[in-house]
Amino acid sequence: MPNSSDLTRRPDPEQAFASKRGAVLDRRAFLAAGTAAALALTSSRARAAKLEKDELKFGFIKLTDMAPLAVAKENGYFEDEGLIVTLEAQANWKVLLDRVITGELDGAHMLAGQPLAATIGFGTKAHIITPFSMDLNGNAITVSNEIWELMKPQVAKDASGKPVHPIKAETLRPAIEKLKASGKSFKMGMVFPVSTHNYELRYWLASGGINPGYYSADDTSGTIAAEALLSVTPPPQMPATLEAGTINGYCVGEPWNQAAVFKGIGVPVITDYEIWKDNPEKVFGITAAFAEKNPNTTLALTKALIRAAMWLDENNNANRAKAVEMLSKPEYVGADKAVIANSMTGTFEYEKGDKRQIPDFNVFFRYFATYPYYSDAVWYLTQMRRWGQIAEAREDAWYHATAKSVYRPDIYLAAAQQLVADGKAKKEDFPWQTDGFRAPTAEFIDGVTYDGRQPNAYIDSLKVGLKGKQKIEGNKIIGG
Repeated sequence: MPNSSDLTRRPDPEQAFASKRGAVLDRRAFLAAGTAAALALTSSRARAAKLEKDELKFGFIKLTDMAPLAVAKENGYFEDEGLIVTLEAQANWKVLLDRVITGELDGAHMLAGQPLAATIGFGTKAHIITPFSMDLNGNAITVSNEIWELMKPQVAKDASGKPVHPIKAETLRPAIEKLKASGKSFKMGMVFPVSTHNYELRYWLASGGINPGYYSADDTSGTIAAEALLSVTPPPQMPATLEAGTINGYCVGEPWNQAAVFKGIGVPVITDYEIWKDNPEKVFGITAAFAEKNPNTTLALTKALIRAAMWLDENNNANRAKAVEMLSKPEYVGADKAVIANSMTGTFEYEKGDKRQIPDFNVFFRYFATYPYYSDAVWYLTQMRRWGQIAEAREDAWYHATAKSVYRPDIYLAAAQQLVADGKAKKEDFPWQTDGFRAPTAEFIDGVTYDGRQPNAYIDSLKVGLKGKQKIEGNKIIGG
């Protein structure tokens, strides 16, 4: 019978790739190992195991999708697991990651790309893992009023005169050309180079034939050959930066798109739900060293977060108004309740007064949202390769091994099994039989099919971006 600490040990992705070159994890072996570990951890002795560390500090950025952390604290779920948790807002995503790596924070609300990028050494090198995916959807792309006026003539209208969604990126072309004619660049803000927002914004632009630029080992600006210049702006500063005219638009999570609507300074033109239906968003990240040293604590915090996610989605979002009250507190998101509620309660406002029902704009538990799927990790890695953050071509097995070293469904299922045994969750709420890969989907704005089992075939199917053995040298794509 395995010790609970066995669940937190995983080889470095490069080692895993070397030892399993060309291989994909056998589904039956995965299920057998996961089930055995889960059953072992649900024994009364395992559930009564002492926590290695019971006082924890977690970081977050002021976004509504940090909600599972706030709910787990406010509803006493951390306390139920014997944990004393302090939540602390961080200045930006880099500071947050650095503080997790140094141990100043025990864990944090993270961009899905952060644990992956750190583990493969893009930016700061550190082995970060995630036992818990925090949500689906929740982002949007907002443009300034000036840009929107230039887009509108290209946007189809319905019978009532309202824009037909989703709005395609090609509608930006006149705005880009007008700025270029006057000697200016089209500039967009995103929150971090390995953020979901960067990849969603790039995906949308590329789907409309607009090149968002490449990265290289010598130029990490991401603007090589770009028609749209993307740069980093911390989420809470997005509206002010747009209003100042420093950027022409941005991609960010809520409440900062709705804040632009309330201030009358911009128009959200598309949500990430429309770019990729039910796309994975944030994760909860901890170092692999923390998980190995504190296996019982890791299970306990995962249990608390699962319960928080369940509460957020239960009874058709019946608790969302209470969640808005929590998130509006200054120690959490600190935005006006009406602004947070505009998206958190199942609606979304595009142009002022154009408020539409989008019940799945924020998803925290349904559709197995909290399960850390390998295929979600692989998608982010494909986008890193597509835009040059992964400079060289890699075999499919490398993508799979890297995903499995970071995303940890074994820990998640062990926590879920304990919750079911304790009567705090239902067995049917969890995907016990999955091999860690979602079914292939074409629910993207460009209709391209994504299959996490075949990352290179997917990369090669995308019209804009690096393919095969191509790489960036200087400001050109070379190879084939």
